[in-house]
Amino acid sequence: MAAGAGAFAWATFPAMPTRRVYCSAAHRDGQLFVLGGCGGGGRALGTAEVLDLPAQRWTTLPPLPTPRAGAAALALGKQILVVGGVDAAQSPLASVEVYHVDEGKWEKKAALAQPSMGISAVQRDGAVYALGGMGADTSPQALVRVYEPAKDHWQPLPSMPTPCYGASAFLQGNKIFVLGGRQGKLPVTAFEAFDLETRSWTRYPSVPSRRAFAACAMADGVVFSLGGLQQPGPHNFYSRPHFVNTVEMFDPAQGVWRKPNRTIRMKEKRADFVAGCLGGRVVAVGGLGNQSCPLDSVEGFSLSQKKWEPLPPMPTGRCSCSSCPAPSLLFVIGGVAQGPSGAVEALCLRDVP
Repeated sequence: MAAGAGAFAWATFPAMPTRRVYCSAAHRDGQLFVLGGCGGGGRALGTAEVLDLPAQRWTTLPPLPTPRAGAAALALGKQILVVGGVDAAQSPLASVEVYHVDEGKWEKKAALAQPSMGISAVQRDGAVYALGGMGADTSPQALVRVYEPAKDHWQPLPSMPTPCYGASAFLQGNKIFVLGGRQGKLPVTAFEAFDLETRSWTRYPSVPSRRAFAACAMADGVVFSLGGLQQPGPHNFYSRPHFVNTVEMFDPAQGVWRKPNRTIRMKEKRADFVAGCLGGRVVAVGGLGNQSCPLDSVEGFSLSQKKWEPLPPMPTGRCSCSSCPAPSLLFVIGGVAQGPSGAVEALCLRDVP
């Protein structure tokens, strides 16, 4: 049952000491780690900071040995693993580093076989799966690799049918669903799943419309592709890219994308926003739309009622944010307000009696 719109509220945390965009975040045991990213000058940072949530206090950690932006980051037990990204010269990185929470220090780990930015990573049973990416020659990669921390080793797995970077990856049962990536500047419509038991790929029907800077989410096993910037096409009235409020839903049980339906479009046209799942709803947060500054508007979709409702607005309107789910919280971190932002805010479920 989806939480009512009144059950949602924003929690505002102290701003990050370092304003940034394209940072990597991981939540572990009441702590939010924010690593790397780009500052005002656009160069990759080595900055590592942690927010103690109960104490509402930031601590500066030893910097990443390799400054990076756009890396994949995951909490694995008492370690924070950081994979790939781009360095201060904008070159993709093969480097993998781990922060030991208890010891307060970084350690270099086995590198990827090829440098890669825009990797999608998921973990299952202590292993990390790293999918896709963009290499040093700017071409998209179909690489799939699994990392076992105990062995400190990356093992190649069967490649994705469609190479891409910056995709969304969702773990559902024993499958990793992948959609919404890019090849160069072109949005990819491929929708594929990797079966962790048979170690094989399945191709599903493609996302019906091609949109750049769309956001994807998964709720109750249903995959959503939301909003974005629609490119002009041959059958398209618009002569330039335009923001859309498109909602496309795939139900794996039926194996099809649901027929488009005007009644389930988002209330706001938006791109480059945060999407997630909270309180049984898909939520869409901030981004860019048809106004001069980033959006602060937020909306939630109830799967049972098949409709969007306005949720409380984000205190700091932003786009290009990093996000990090935590139990009953969705963190929205940094991004761009006027310039790089230090804002850290979380959409949360109130304790409704």
